[in-house]
Amino acid sequence: MTQYLRLLMLSFVLLANTAPAYGVEGSPKDYKEPTNLSYSDALILGVVEGITEFLPVSSTGHLILTNAILGLDGDSPVRDRDGELILVNDRSDGLPRPYTIGEAAYAYVIVIQAGAIAAVVFIYWQTILQILMGCLGRNPTGRKLAINLICAFIPAAIIGLLLNDWIESNLGNNVRAVAGALVVGAIVMLAVERWRKGGSKGAIAPEDGPEIHELSIRQAVMIGLFQCVAMWPGTSRSMATIVGGYLAGLSPKRAAEFSFLLGLITLTAASGYKAVSDGSNMVAALDIGPVLVGCLVAFISAALAVKWLVSYLSKHGLALFAWYRIALAIVVFLILGR
Repeated sequence: MTQYLRLLMLSFVLLANTAPAYGVEGSPKDYKEPTNLSYSDALILGVVEGITEFLPVSSTGHLILTNAILGLDGDSPVRDRDGELILVNDRSDGLPRPYTIGEAAYAYVIVIQAGAIAAVVFIYWQTILQILMGCLGRNPTGRKLAINLICAFIPAAIIGLLLNDWIESNLGNNVRAVAGALVVGAIVMLAVERWRKGGSKGAIAPEDGPEIHELSIRQAVMIGLFQCVAMWPGTSRSMATIVGGYLAGLSPKRAAEFSFLLGLITLTAASGYKAVSDGSNMVAALDIGPVLVGCLVAFISAALAVKWLVSYLSKHGLALFAWYRIALAIVVFLILGR
C-alpha cells in the first residue's frame, strides 16, 4: 500500500504534464468538449476513491485534483444522449442555464462513494448486524454502539445541510483550497501523533482502552464535531474522526474502526442526498456503464485499503500520511505556479 501511495502521487505529476486542459484558454481548438465520463476516467476515479476514502489523506481532495487533471472540472456545457443541452433552473432571475461537466463530475465524486460504502459493509457485516439487532432491542452492545454512531453523525447532518450549497459553490473544485487543507491537516496529524505517543503525560491511547461502544455520548459528539471540519475539501473525514478518536482515548485500531462505521452513515447520507438533489442531471449527463465500473473499482480498492489501514495504524500511526499530504500539497502548488 505504501507503493500505491507513492504511485498515486507520481501519477498526479505525470498526468499534470500530459493531460490537456479543457474548457480554459489554451485548450486545443479542435478538441471536442467531453459530454460524459469515459471508462478510463471512471477507472481512475474509482481507484483514487477506493484507496483514499478511508485513508487520512482526503478522498474528496484527491478526486477534485483528479477531476482537474482529467479536465473534468470545467464550465463546459454537457449534453444528454440525444445531443440536447441539460438545463438547470437555479438562477435568481429564473432563467435556465446549462449543466456543466464540472458539476456532473463533482456529483459523480460523491455518488462513487457507494463503492467504498459497500466495502465497509462487506468487511464489518458482523458488527453492522450487531448494531441492527441492537436497534431492535436484542443486543445491548449493538444498541450502545448505534447510539454513539448516531450522536457522532448528528453534527455533520445539521452543519452539512446548512453549508452544503456554500461549500459546493466556493470549494467544490477549488484546487488551492484542497492543497491548503492538506497541509493544515498534516500539521494537526503530526502534532496529535506526537501527543499520543508520549509528548504529553498520559496521552497514549492503550490497546486495552475503551471499546467503541463504551464511548460516552459526549465523546461521540466530540468525534462528530471533528468530522464537521472535514467538510472543507482536502481535510479528510477519516483523518478528522481518527484524530477525534485519539482524543477520546481510543487506540489507533479502534479509532479507525469507529471512523469506518461512522463513515458508513455519513457517506450513505451524502451520496443519497446528492443522488436525490442532482441525480437526474447526472444520469442524463453520464453513461451508466462508466458509473458502475467506477463504483466496482472503488469497492475493491477500498476493501484492500481498509484491511491494510487498521494493521498499519496500530504499528506506525499517522505520520506517513501526514508527510504524504505535505508532499502532495507541494506538488499541487508547484503545478499551480507554472
